[in-house]
Amino acid sequence: MRKTYDEQLEMLHVDLIQMGALCERAIGAAARTLTDDNEALRKDVEKLERDIDQKERDIEDLCIKMILRQQPVASDLRLISAAMRMISDMERIGDQASDIVDITRHLKNRKVLESLPLKDMEEVTMKMVTESVDSFVRQDVELAKKVMEEDDIVDAKFIQTKDQVAQMLMNNIQLSEEFVDIIMIAKYYERIGDHAVNIAEWVEYSITGERVGDAE
Repeated sequence: MRKTYDEQLEMLHVDLIQMGALCERAIGAAARTLTDDNEALRKDVEKLERDIDQKERDIEDLCIKMILRQQPVASDLRLISAAMRMISDMERIGDQASDIVDITRHLKNRKVLESLPLKDMEEVTMKMVTESVDSFVRQDVELAKKVMEEDDIVDAKFIQTKDQVAQMLMNNIQLSEEFVDIIMIAKYYERIGDHAVNIAEWVEYSITGERVGDAE
């Protein structure tokens, strides 16, 4: 029975890595629509979102089977529970990549994006997603904590974007709707970072048995 559980655990690791890779691709493709008004790219993100949703269902089914058939001990149950929480956050990351794409359909002046740190936010959030999933597969609590710390970079870039947009708005009031859309794009990146942190926190719980803040 333990051999079967170990095989299913390996399947879980593979599925989580694949789901994380889909999230990374969705974030990257969504970012390209900021500079390239390309409907094919937007369709790619929509397809990736559907693939992420399907992968969430597949992993959820696998986790339920592991619980019902293998009767896992407490530490194994904690790990499976964490995985089920993680896929919920990854599904939301796919949603937010799609939300970014929806906004880019209406952007008329993409040139204003060049001076903003949106590219930085994209790169950091992609890295956080990769590291958060890797930390689960490796059961590496230090890598999970690194993800939590990296969220400060995303938050700082979000504040920087808001400040720069506010300055631009003073001189380009006619673009006010466009600037609101830009802030929403930055907000979606900030939320993606938050979801990566949530994943990292569940990883820490799966390893230590303590939720973040429990010891405070």
